[in-house]
Amino acid sequence: MRIDRWLWVARFFRSRALAKTAIDGGKVLMLAPQAATTSPAGGPGNGPARGTRPKPGRDIAPGDRLQIQRGDTVQTIIVTGTTPQRGSATLAATLYVETPESIEAREAERARRLYQRAGLIIPPARPDRRERRERLRLEEDSLRPTDDHPELDAGVPPPRPPAIRPENSHD
Repeated sequence: MRIDRWLWVARFFRSRALAKTAIDGGKVLMLAPQAATTSPAGGPGNGPARGTRPKPGRDIAPGDRLQIQRGDTVQTIIVTGTTPQRGSATLAATLYVETPESIEAREAERARRLYQRAGLIIPPARPDRRERRERLRLEEDSLRPTDDHPELDAGVPPPRPPAIRPENSHD
């Protein structure tokens, strides 16, 4: 079965034309059977998965590994079957298995985006001495009472200023 047709049947894309565009754009890669987690140096681990860009007419068979990128989501799957017709979503889900590493990476990326939307950016590493001292200084400044407005320290809102009336008012 052609890879563009299989991606449509497996419901990764809404149409064969979208599947073909993704394949031509390099969003779909064929991975070697055991090379899904190899680094560019050839050892297991930290590097991105290396794969070949297939053509839309390439045949796909059970056991093939694919890396599919849709938006920010990257999935690594293993083809478990093919079917000539597009069916329900439950049938489509039986045509592939997502690798555990892919599921873990996808969930971590989802959590990162959720935190980022909430305003929390997780730093890539622990803060160094300078960053730690800057944070402490900011925290101390925000907790220090202000001499200019003691009512703010007591938790009491400041009084409202009197309403300004125009001088031509006829009361």
